[in-house]
Amino acid sequence: MRSPKDFFAPLAVGAPAPLTQVPARPSRVIHFFDPSNEKMAAKVPAMVGTVDVLLGNLEDAVKADRKEAARAGLVQIARATDFGESTQLWSRVNALDSPWVLDDLTTLVTEIGDKLDVVMVPKVQGPEDIHYVDRLLAQLEARAGLQRPILVHAILETARGVANVEAIAGASPRMQGLSLGPADLAADRRMKTTRVGGGHPGYLVRQDPPEGVEDAVHAPRTTYQQDLWHYTIARMVDACAMHGIFPYYGPFGDIADVVACEDQFRNAFLLGCVGTWSLHPVQVEIAKRVFSPSAEDVAHARRVVEAMGDGTGAVMLDGKMEDDASLKQCRVMLELAERLAATDPQLAALYAEQPAPGDGDGA
Repeated sequence: MRSPKDFFAPLAVGAPAPLTQVPARPSRVIHFFDPSNEKMAAKVPAMVGTVDVLLGNLEDAVKADRKEAARAGLVQIARATDFGESTQLWSRVNALDSPWVLDDLTTLVTEIGDKLDVVMVPKVQGPEDIHYVDRLLAQLEARAGLQRPILVHAILETARGVANVEAIAGASPRMQGLSLGPADLAADRRMKTTRVGGGHPGYLVRQDPPEGVEDAVHAPRTTYQQDLWHYTIARMVDACAMHGIFPYYGPFGDIADVVACEDQFRNAFLLGCVGTWSLHPVQVEIAKRVFSPSAEDVAHARRVVEAMGDGTGAVMLDGKMEDDASLKQCRVMLELAERLAATDPQLAALYAEQPAPGDGDGA
């Protein structure tokens, strides 16, 4: 058994010391691109500064005969691009049971490790997968002479992974966060849906039969479509909060249905996720908007914080009670707003001090 005091010791001689706290950098949008696609790769430099994370994808969307080209393409892009302070570079490597992942990690860490912020690991089954990647990254960092550790992000894509989510989240100081992988997870669970994320019209609740109506069972009744992923997202959020890392919604496959995409992203945001994946440029602005607090919410949060003072007791604002729990909620909102505004001038202007509705009539 590993002693807790050794948890933050480097796992290889010469490797950088693990972080004791994961940096809370904006990551509302993780925008995927295929480094082997020349047309897509050519757009990467222009996207720097417009998204929080650019992710070079080496896994599922890349055909087997293009794996090496994708890896080489990512190295070339990373070397040629200045990502600045506002955009991170991530990569989703191939699954740990694939023949490509060892070369993925060896090449990326030793050749562009100084630019790579996070390695996304697919189909993580349990903490043992993270332990393997943790040790290997430390060895490669030592070989490359890196000064900071590369973080790890795990995708929940199997039933076993969800069952082990708390252990995965706490498996290493490198853990940056977790993402929901709904398509692979649906297949592994034997769910009867072929959609990539989102709801399903067959997963619903129905209003009770009306009273006093002939053949009431077959009378028109309102139905409400339910969220297939609510349980998994909520459990993932709890595991991340427990271990001080960050939860993310994953892909929404219906690119054309921007309305349902926004709804799914907002559900995840309200449950505690900090960001999501973007598979197409049309989803970028949706994600940035949804995973940024509204100006109205920020103004209200400021007002509650000002009214609560040291947080003791309770106050009435606009006919609603605000107490210590309200203060904690509002501070979460303000902390996020300040973090995002630091790198997003448009949000900084939007969140600029302004009178909140009801100011001056604190009751």
